[in-house]
Amino acid sequence: MMKKIFIPILLLTILLAIGCKSKAEDKDVEKKLPRIAIAGIGIESSTFSPAQTHEEAFHARIGDSIFGRYPFFAEDVDIRKRAEWIPTLLGKSLPGGITTREAYESMVGKTLKMLKENGPYDGLFFDIHGAMSVVGLEDAEGDLIKRIREVIGTEVLVSTSMDLHGNVSETLAEHSDLITCYRMAPHEDALESKARAITNMLDRLENGKGKPKYKAWIPVPILLPGEKTSTRIEPGKSLYAKIPGITEQEGVIDAAIWIGYAWADEARNHAVVMVTGDDKEKVSQGAEKLANAFWDVRNQFEFVAPVASLEESLRLALDHKEKPYIISDMGDNPTAGGAGDVTWTLQQLLAQSKFKSENGPSLIYASIPGPELIKEALKVGVGGKVSAIAGAQVDDRFAPPLKLEGTVTAIKEGDRDAEVEVVVKVGSINVIATKKRKPYHQEADFTELNLNPRETDIVVVKIGYLVPELYDMRKGWIMALTPGGVDQDLERLGYKNIKRPMFPLDKDMKAPNLSARLLPASDKLK
Repeated sequence: MMKKIFIPILLLTILLAIGCKSKAEDKDVEKKLPRIAIAGIGIESSTFSPAQTHEEAFHARIGDSIFGRYPFFAEDVDIRKRAEWIPTLLGKSLPGGITTREAYESMVGKTLKMLKENGPYDGLFFDIHGAMSVVGLEDAEGDLIKRIREVIGTEVLVSTSMDLHGNVSETLAEHSDLITCYRMAPHEDALESKARAITNMLDRLENGKGKPKYKAWIPVPILLPGEKTSTRIEPGKSLYAKIPGITEQEGVIDAAIWIGYAWADEARNHAVVMVTGDDKEKVSQGAEKLANAFWDVRNQFEFVAPVASLEESLRLALDHKEKPYIISDMGDNPTAGGAGDVTWTLQQLLAQSKFKSENGPSLIYASIPGPELIKEALKVGVGGKVSAIAGAQVDDRFAPPLKLEGTVTAIKEGDRDAEVEVVVKVGSINVIATKKRKPYHQEADFTELNLNPRETDIVVVKIGYLVPELYDMRKGWIMALTPGGVDQDLERLGYKNIKRPMFPLDKDMKAPNLSARLLPASDKLK
């Protein structure tokens, strides 16, 4: 009888032991997952605009809310499962003026506090734009990564993801272990690039190789606006097409070409090439190949579309038979750092006799901030008449605030950027006014305001090169050389702090030294 009782008890003990062992092994597997923090502050800041950017513009996400910004961080996606993720703060603003020091220090302080509280880490996904200017700083992203390193240590593997219009200072390059940027302009590969930054880091942590042995950094003395460097056309298309030939080599992890940001006046504003990997020769030669290829085609960069004065642009638009003809109001492009409230172009349009009658050529103007106008529109509602001031509250250098008088045809509340949007019909022009500035990039931006851009003669948008939806919609397109904080005529900007000589400002400059500079690993910095 005792024997019969003993056998089941023994079996139960064995099963429990196996179960405990299995749980222990599972825990051990969990323990082996790398701990990776997420942090970043991103904006494209024009120092030639009088605007300033405050903290609320960054719509900072804290903790787990950060996951919602990236589809590859969904619970069932491989990337999410490969690490224990510790999201801290991620702030992303529309391009704008220089960031206030108060906003920067507030976000940095919150980031460092969370990093201190939740360490240690194996890695950091550092998601930035790379063209943030901050009052009193010459290299904002360089300052940020140095301060983060002081908290997380130099052993942590940092993978930096950037916009190709960002700037890579030597400081940022030194403190980043892995670094990459978009390969397309417009940035249709943004999420793909961020995922590449993460998978590169995960692979290096999982295979035990950690930091790359070599980082080649080559500053290229070229400063061009994004509107001349689209990868849709040559030479940008072929230049960026050379990258896979470098990255597919054994011993190379990643390669990147940064165009840089033209509308800030700091020593770091110029093009850069970087290649990372474990093969010294391939890393160095790859970087030099890309840098020399960039320099060799410097004279071939042209605007991605025809450019003209606003007067000439309107003439071409009015002569065009198919709808819509899109005019890029480039000088005040908020997605490049313009204030977004320059009234000069809208004043010119409203003064045109052709648009005075409701039966004139149909035109949509997107957009002008006008908080006072918004208040009036909300009072009178759709169908009501408004007469109020709009624009030039930030940038009045080229034209004063504009008095808009017309009929309210649409009101929309709750937009993330604009907060409130209103359409005011003035003659044959539909003016989109906003409480806060907003770029208009998607067809839905218009249709949700009961506007049909496809059936409109002329659409004027504060933008440079067209984003995909507008590009596919256009039946004609021209980029107007209008004034503003992101003036396309770089020679008019009056740079004082960029490194000279710089192409194209110094057209006859001598060929630069484009030899690879091998930077020390972050844990070897003095």
